[in-house]
Amino acid sequence: MKQCPSSPSFADLIVGHRKVKQTFFFQIDQIIDWNPIRGLIEIAYTKGNCSTGRPSYDSLVLFKTELLRTWYGLSDG
Repeated sequence: MKQCPSSPSFADLIVGHRKVKQTFFFQIDQIIDWNPIRGLIEIAYTKGNCSTGRPSYDSLVLFKTELLRTWYGLSDG
């Protein structure tokens, strides 16, 4: 008896969509040399050396966050 392929489940669709995003981010990470960008950002981004309060975010993480906001059309409000 020949079995017909079943239609994909909702979970299959979600996992497939995530693979596309992960592939995109992997490609971006391979294409862009982040070290020169980090050097430029470190010039302008000053971290506080206060012993109290939370530690500051990594400057490259903040830059990548801004890239995501641009690519996905996100706003802060």
